[in-house]
Amino acid sequence: MAEPSDDAHSLQVGLLFGTTSGIITTLGLVTGLAAGTESRLAVIGGVLTIAVADAMSDALGIHVSEEAEGVHSEREIWTATLTTFASKFLTAATFLVPVLLLELKTAVWASIAWGALVLAVMSYFVARSQRARPLWVILEHLFIAAVVVAITHYLGEWVHYSLLE
Repeated sequence: MAEPSDDAHSLQVGLLFGTTSGIITTLGLVTGLAAGTESRLAVIGGVLTIAVADAMSDALGIHVSEEAEGVHSEREIWTATLTTFASKFLTAATFLVPVLLLELKTAVWASIAWGALVLAVMSYFVARSQRARPLWVILEHLFIAAVVVAITHYLGEWVHYSLLE
């Protein structure tokens, strides 16, 4: 497979990093806050916070990382930065839909399903581009997401039952 152009590489870095981070971070937040607070309002506020603050944080992280490599032009660095912000922001924002439309427990399950679907599709295309076995790449990425969901859910329950009651 041919190497992507520098602009294509910058777009790919921002898109893949931002989307993956948006899925994992937001799923962790949704499951943890829902378990810990049982508050739809807290989950909505958390998702909005992730969509803005964490998207900016990740974008700056990519910006500094790309600068530190010392091989990218200013245009490439800013392409990766802005693509990371936009993809993280938009990905995180999609998790508002089930929280706004569904009962909270159902919204958590819908969010998990949505995140798993997007992650699986993205993982499939990444695997194909690397000539790897898609099933193993998908399973690896879904396993990591499942670990995050489980840990944050139980942390949320621990907070709820240990500190709030």
